Amino acid sequence: MPQTIVITDLTRFNKEDNVCIAGIDPATGKLIRPYPYLKSSQCKKHGIYPGGKLVSTFKPKPNLIGPHQEDCSYGELLFQGPASKSEFRGLLAKSASASVNEGFGSSLESGDKVLPANHDGKNSIITLKLPPSRFRIVPNRFEPQKIKARFTDGAGVKFDFLSITDLGFHDYAIKHHQNDELNAVNDWIQEQDELFLRIGLSRAFKHDDGRSGFWLQVNGIYTFPDKHPAIRKYVE
Repeated sequence: MPQTIVITDLTRFNKEDNVCIAGIDPATGKLIRPYPYLKSSQCKKHGIYPGGKLVSTFKPKPNLIGPHQEDCSYGELLFQGPASKSEFRGLLAKSASASVNEGFGSSLESGDKVLPANHDGKNSIITLKLPPSRFRIVPNRFEPQKIKARFTDGAGVKFDFLSITDLGFHDYAIKHHQNDELNAVNDWIQEQDELFLRIGLSRAFKHDDGRSGFWLQVNGIYTFPDKHPAIRKYVE
């Protein structure tokens, strides 16, 4: 039976043309990730963007293990245009956790950014509601031409230099960074009343430094009452 999801995550990959999307079914509150991933050309063809409504027949993948329990096969994809601002904000607020550890059932400490490979949580994406003052986009300390995210969650745990995989926001912010205008992006976020972050887990992989597991990443950056006109398309 067809389901409608409101897209909450449209994430980029560093070295692939694939795009990962995920969304919440307003009727059930369930998170659904269409899998296999779509190509960026498919997203452009269907006009897919965060805050938009997508209809398909989603079926949970069998024999799922680890935190990526939201993977679903899908049929024909039908895009039905944008959700309203109130609907989109309501879904984000209803799904929000007070902290990263509460959302993932983890025990991360300040400075951590990876959950161990044996982490047995049942979800791979959470929502955090934060005061905008607790979030900032900063240059990558090892590759200054790139950008990362820094924030402190509701439990006071500090997360530094997380990858920004929010496709639209990353592309917008990186252009400003290249023009030495990253502060303007941060200032705009600070002027908003509310900030919702979608925090996701990568598929398990081993870093060159030996750390292995599910890496935290910032899948979505959403502000209220105003959306950034150059990035977001949900309607008033």
